[in-house]
Amino acid sequence: MAVRRLNETEARVARLVAAGFRDDEVAQALDLSPKTIEWHLTRLCWKVGAHSRSDLPQALATRTKEEER
Repeated sequence: MAVRRLNETEARVARLVAAGFRDDEVAQALDLSPKTIEWHLTRLCWKVGAHSRSDLPQALATRTKEEER
């Protein structure tokens, strides 16, 4: 599968989610609406192959290891 690049905002959302932030906390930290965070999470899941928000940290870790090869 081709690696889909994350845009800057998606990468920031990913870091905060991986750090354990809830959606409302991510929205507040990035000064975005919760609906915008939902959109970014949907795109993130699609890009990294995660089936849900809870799968994101593992999918991101796997992706990082694959990119390092």
